[in-house]
Amino acid sequence: MNIKDLKALIQDVPDFPKKGIVFKDITPLLADPKGFAAVIEGLIAPFQQMGIQIVAGVESRGFLLAPAMAARLGAGIVPLRKKGKLPRKVHSASYDLEYGTDSIEAHADAFPRNSRVLLVDDVLATGGTAAAATSLIKALGGQLVGSAFLIELAFLNGRKKLAGQNIHSLLTY
Repeated sequence: MNIKDLKALIQDVPDFPKKGIVFKDITPLLADPKGFAAVIEGLIAPFQQMGIQIVAGVESRGFLLAPAMAARLGAGIVPLRKKGKLPRKVHSASYDLEYGTDSIEAHADAFPRNSRVLLVDDVLATGGTAAAATSLIKALGGQLVGSAFLIELAFLNGRKKLAGQNIHSLLTY
């Protein structure tokens, strides 16, 4: 499937989760077997020869992509969760939202020192979540090899917060 075919499977939902936002609903794309396979292959393509050991998936839609990517790369998976969802000792990183702050957490022992990590999430928007995830991975000893996003909303300039990173976005709006 080409980029145009993949974009055709994404549905715009106006005014969700709040008025003025157009939400990109990826569930029809994920439900299409050929589309889902193309997404996974497209997201891992630049990273296949980079010795990825762990795919870190950001809650919650990054969780939908990370396991399939990890399986194809022969890597493990680490969930980056919202606050209070992990049962053991955690490390956290905070980020700003339009309406406040939030944080993500990982188990304190999630990343063996210098483990080669690929970060994955569904959308790169303002970059706050990805920047927090990056700092979390590095603080816990992981070596961030790159970041993969299904969708990048380029008009929100999220790449600015990830300067110097190896970023791959499959679909750009």
